Amino acid sequence: MSQVNALSNSGIRVSFEFFPPKSDKMEENLWRSIERLAPMQPTFVSVTYGAGGSTRERTHHTISRILNETNLTPAAHLTCVDASREDVSEVVRQYRDTGVKHFVALRGDSQAGVGGKYVAREDGYRNAVELVAGLKSIDDFEISVAAYPEKHPESPDFATDIDLLKRKVDNGATRAITQFFFDNDIFERYVERVRKAGIYIPIVPGIAPIHDFTKIARFAGATGASIPDWLARRFDGLEEDEQTRSHVAAAFCAEQVLDLTRRGISDFHFYTMNRADLVYSICHILGLRAAQPENEEKAEAAAAA
Repeated sequence: MSQVNALSNSGIRVSFEFFPPKSDKMEENLWRSIERLAPMQPTFVSVTYGAGGSTRERTHHTISRILNETNLTPAAHLTCVDASREDVSEVVRQYRDTGVKHFVALRGDSQAGVGGKYVAREDGYRNAVELVAGLKSIDDFEISVAAYPEKHPESPDFATDIDLLKRKVDNGATRAITQFFFDNDIFERYVERVRKAGIYIPIVPGIAPIHDFTKIARFAGATGASIPDWLARRFDGLEEDEQTRSHVAAAFCAEQVLDLTRRGISDFHFYTMNRADLVYSICHILGLRAAQPENEEKAEAAAAA
């Protein structure tokens, strides 16, 4: 797969998150999505990793294909769930040998799913703070970690939550990617809290295009993310109207990102759900363009002469 440069008059930089496919048909869809979004020239693309390594082989296969068949830079998700420290180290070394230099280090959800109580193995990492230290003990990787503008649902307060982020940074984290949010004031207040705590790594907004409002609302409820009433009203009555819903979603998401750029943000991480069309539309609205191949540029220049 070839990759061409992307140009954005707004200076916006994007990265994309994908999840590993569970079937041949899903793999075809994933690669269509990657091919569709590659011309946006993301700074990196991340691939998720299931609880207890349930998708370990599929994640590794996807990462390998990205390295071997594209010019994209992959970041491998890594969690602590149901794994010993040695298990994690083995996975990290396998990725490093494949060519991976960037990890997204997460504690991970409970084996019982989102909202369940997390229980660490006695011989495993207890949280992402320890996981980041473990990664740095193996090699000088680029390490992204999670941040929560409305705090992690298990944290008793913001002070505890931000202290955990600071400990991740002290252990070597180089970037924080946030849980999705829909109110930019919440993100801005969070960044102010983080900076006051002495944390100066980039805080990259996690952006969730709304493919299905009912599903995103359900997931937001489980993860502690709020949905403003005014946003919910935009999707009223569109449950069976996918086309209009997509238009509304693209308009809102572009509006959200453009407002954040006016507040000084230039990097954005999109949770694609392996569905490219809506994300591509949003990127187009934001001003990202795939550069024309050199021969086409010369032909247009000659025609204009």
